[in-house]
Amino acid sequence: MPVGFQLGPFFIRFYGIILMLGAVAAAFVAEREARRRGKNSEYVWDALIWVLVGGILGARLWHVFLPSSADAARGLTTQFYLTHPLDLLSIWHGGLGIPGAVIGGVLALFIFCRRKGLVFVEWVDIAAPALALGQAIGRWGNYVNQELYGYPTNLPWRIFIDPKNRLKGYEEQAYYHPLFLYESIWNFVNFLILLVVGRRYADRLIPGDLFLIYLVIYPLGRFILEYLRLDAARIGSINANQIFMLAVALISLAALILRHRKRATI
Repeated sequence: MPVGFQLGPFFIRFYGIILMLGAVAAAFVAEREARRRGKNSEYVWDALIWVLVGGILGARLWHVFLPSSADAARGLTTQFYLTHPLDLLSIWHGGLGIPGAVIGGVLALFIFCRRKGLVFVEWVDIAAPALALGQAIGRWGNYVNQELYGYPTNLPWRIFIDPKNRLKGYEEQAYYHPLFLYESIWNFVNFLILLVVGRRYADRLIPGDLFLIYLVIYPLGRFILEYLRLDAARIGSINANQIFMLAVALISLAALILRHRKRATI
């Protein structure tokens, strides 16, 4: 499977194109949402660069400090990156952790809002559906790189993985669960839910609720899908991403319940 094409002296990777398409689609959704809420939509495009830079930095750092078991087996450990800092820039080989991307992007948006005098909880709600859509599109970059698949399977929707991209111990297995597709579908469903909730229940929502709902739905999906993942990031025998996602979902759900219970008693 080709991973890109040559354009003059440059090699353009489909992975990067797909990620940028996801970012632009997310920005268009956020712009429309900002207008619907009576906000200045120009801030969306101003914030986009901040969020992209913060998201990429966060995603890369997450990978560096919590590499997948497959990367660790290839020697791409935290120690390796600390002693080979230039390899931190090789994001075209993959190695971007979505939890870190979300954390980095949200922190960047927070700084942007502080600088512009904007209400952060309002803008993070505007960003929530857009973020889910961007993730749904961006996951197809993993398909191009053949780097996010689950256990071997004979299901009709299985995907073929080239021998060079098969994980150690699975060299003789050709077909796998399309884990990237499962997550893409989950993110798209999350996107639709957030759009519907944000419109239908606007009068019941507290600023920040929509983002908290995102932080329940997305981590719950990741928690479930991690059971199918072959190269989970582990700390000892613990699936680090799975435990982190469960904690985020539970904390966010508790925050939603408590803030609405408090509102009801006022």
